[in-house]
Amino acid sequence: MARVSIGGRNDLTDKQWRVLEPLLPARSGRGKPPTWSRRQLLDGIRWRTRIGAP
Repeated sequence: MARVSIGGRNDLTDKQWRVLEPLLPARSGRGKPPTWSRRQLLDGIRWRTRIGAP
């Protein structure tokens, strides 16, 4: 599967991520390994909210 570059969308800075990461619940370690990192998922949610995508 090809990876898509997701940089340049006003993603979280490293400083912002250091503040938010400890607030997220711990992973259970069960199930399939994640395809996307938590940071990528959060950046995607913020992007969709910012542009008003359905």
